[in-house]
Amino acid sequence: MNNAKFATALHILTLLDLSEGERLSSEYIAGSINLNPALVRKEISNLRKLGFISSKEGNGGGCSLARPADNILLSEIYQAVRQAPLLGRTNTPNPDCPVGKQINEHLNDLYTEAELSLTSKLEHKTLKDFGKKFQSA
Repeated sequence: MNNAKFATALHILTLLDLSEGERLSSEYIAGSINLNPALVRKEISNLRKLGFISSKEGNGGGCSLARPADNILLSEIYQAVRQAPLLGRTNTPNPDCPVGKQINEHLNDLYTEAELSLTSKLEHKTLKDFGKKFQSA
C-alpha cells in the first residue's frame, strides 16, 4: 500500500477495541503510534465522521469505538480510508508506443483484480479478530 492511512486507522481502532470501553486521549493514541498528536487528532476526526469512533471533550473525555469491534469489518476500514489504488496510480505514457497506448487499460484491470482480492480477504476479518492478535495468552 502506498500510504499509511489504513495502518494508522487500524492502529487507532485496535487500541480503542482493546481499551474495553475506556476512553483514550489523542495524546495516548499518538504515543502508541509514534505520530504527532495533531496528525492523530485529524485521523480521529476522520474516523469519527466515518462512524467508527465516538468522542467526548473535556474532563473524562477521549475516544471510544462507536460500535462493537465484531461489527466492524476490516474491508470497511480499508474502503473508508483508501485514497489511492493499492498498487499506485498509472502514468501518462507515449500514445504512439505500442505498449504506452494500452498500458493504463491493462494496469487498471490488474489493479482492480488485486484490489478485489485484498478486499475479499478483509471482508472475512473483523476488528475484533484483528485485536485478538494482541491479547496475551
